[in-house]
Amino acid sequence: MTRRDWLRSTALSVTAVRFPARDFDVTRFGAVGDGKKSSSAAIRKAILACHSAGGGRVVIPAGKFLTGPIHLESNVNLYLSDNATLRFSQNPRDYLPLVFTRFEGTECMNYSPFIYAFRKTNIAVTGPGTLDGQADHDHWWPWARAARDDRKAIVDMGDKNIPVSQRIFGEGHLLRPNFVQPYRCTNVLLENFTIKNSPMWELNPVLCRNVTVRGVNIDSHGPNNDGCDPESCDGVLIIGCVFSTGDDCIAIKSGRNQDGRRVNVPCQNVVIKDCIMKDGHGGVSIGSEVSGGVRNIHIQRCRMNSPHLQRALRIKTNSYRGGIIENISFRDVTVGQVAEAVIEVDFFYEEGEGGPFRPIVKNINISKVTCEKSKHAIFMRGYPTVPISGVTISDCSFNHAAEDTVFQNVKSVSLNNVTVNGKKLAK
Repeated sequence: MTRRDWLRSTALSVTAVRFPARDFDVTRFGAVGDGKKSSSAAIRKAILACHSAGGGRVVIPAGKFLTGPIHLESNVNLYLSDNATLRFSQNPRDYLPLVFTRFEGTECMNYSPFIYAFRKTNIAVTGPGTLDGQADHDHWWPWARAARDDRKAIVDMGDKNIPVSQRIFGEGHLLRPNFVQPYRCTNVLLENFTIKNSPMWELNPVLCRNVTVRGVNIDSHGPNNDGCDPESCDGVLIIGCVFSTGDDCIAIKSGRNQDGRRVNVPCQNVVIKDCIMKDGHGGVSIGSEVSGGVRNIHIQRCRMNSPHLQRALRIKTNSYRGGIIENISFRDVTVGQVAEAVIEVDFFYEEGEGGPFRPIVKNINISKVTCEKSKHAIFMRGYPTVPISGVTISDCSFNHAAEDTVFQNVKSVSLNNVTVNGKKLAK
């Protein structure tokens, strides 16, 4: 698909995920909604019965159900009824045995994500109920700072191409599991539930095809609490969601450094529409783990506003990540205020310059964006040897920007009807 063809399309064709009209109430299998007795075994029995019958809904009725990890099977919709809450155990040992997963863009064997599926087809988690990870300042979140050695070790293993089966973490280590992670799945629906108190990233489809995230309310402010992180996926629709997070609201990724280049699958064909972004590092971020590339991303009709939201659109990469980021459309976005830049593209994230893998960012189209308060309207910083290229900005108005717009090592910028603090912007 050419850049022009992509920009003409404001919708993404995703296949509707449908399930047989059969319900499997977990209380029939022994689950108790008192918030104290573990219902893990009962939920697992209900999922297996549903799968064996050819699919349907596994129903969590009203109540508070304590559980460990939930592993979905093909053709199973985990349905959270009104006033139903799944509360996930705070004991890390409950998330054993280890599973094949990704941690911050590097594949490994680690604790199971709270809701996990591997190589399944037609799966869903739907609401209106709530997923409560029960992470807090005493459980899971303290691992963020304490895991420095483990985080370095996993990146080193990826860079040295150590087989994934030998990248063993879990007990005795401090790499937090993600909340919802379908891995190498096809036809995934995440719809109309609330999620809170996550250990780390909340919704993290990896190497999936045909993913819909609709009407999800995410309110989780712990460290690295990204809202929705599609990694190396093809065909993702994120629509009508509300995000208030401790990190990026949405972050699009494709693997880190050498491990991302080994897997070598881009994240592509992603549409983000009609979402609300409150607190977070970025409303929509691309990166920083983009070694497999990112292309064809369309963001439209979103509203972003918070003194604790740092940026509206953020592209972050460096010369160790590398990768090609291209064909990004950001249009009809209303921003109240952000703490840093409305639009940021930065090649100096974390390790910055000095690596051998030059990032490439090209074909960025920004139109009909308004903002009432920010530090910078636009902040774009490439490398002298690898400039950002093909930037088009049109029909945008940025008010009360405290500092100057930055275009550093940006090639071929087209500006049309763009004002900053009431004055026409010229590069």
